[in-house]
Amino acid sequence: MTTIATLLAIAAGKPPGTVVLVGAAVLCGQLGIGWGNDLVDLPRDRATARPDKPLATGEVSVRVARAALSGSLVACLVLSALLGWRAALAHLVCVGLAHAYNLGLKATPWSWLPYAGAFGLLPAVATLAGSVPARPAWWAVLAGAVLGVAAHLLNAVPDLADDASTGVHGLPHRLGARRCRVAATVLLAAASVLAVLGPRGSAAPWSVAVLAGVAVLAVVALVGAGRWPFRAAMGIALLDVVLLVGATA
Repeated sequence: MTTIATLLAIAAGKPPGTVVLVGAAVLCGQLGIGWGNDLVDLPRDRATARPDKPLATGEVSVRVARAALSGSLVACLVLSALLGWRAALAHLVCVGLAHAYNLGLKATPWSWLPYAGAFGLLPAVATLAGSVPARPAWWAVLAGAVLGVAAHLLNAVPDLADDASTGVHGLPHRLGARRCRVAATVLLAAASVLAVLGPRGSAAPWSVAVLAGVAVLAVVALVGAGRWPFRAAMGIALLDVVLLVGATA
């Protein structure tokens, strides 16, 4: 998210100082979201013996994590304010949605909503930042939202069993792994089309070439076997980021 926001700010023609502020604000927000998630999920991570979670393994104390979360929230507020009130509002809504996901929405059929809102608002954080704010293009917001829902589905697939065993039943858990991959592939392809056809004027040759690559990966994601569908879907997600940043430049 930090890299995408920074690239979007560069593509929007923001001065270097504003680009750095956008990246720093989003980074602090993302750090807080991650630490908040680990604190909320601590009982679940311990129950499933997650070896990749320092809080669950005891490598990091809860006190340290809470202090880090508090510091990141303060830094996020200050840095967001320096972007101007419009960009600050957009970014703080993004962060608020992410924390709402951690605090309970992840276990409901509405688990997709924070991802759609946060990813959809990210272009606005970049374009509204600085002394010359500009509205983001409608297609960029929509493509970001669609990409966010797809990211949610893909991100949840590896942990479906552990999540279900600890009481988390969000949209991906209700769909199941197979339908998650199919839905994510369709959404990623839709985001690709929006990024290519959304901007006014004819599509750039490079974007059409990337879209052709998306089509090939979509076929692999839908009919491939083993880990290839997941890898292909992740490949489409990366190409979507390239298309979104390139189209806003």
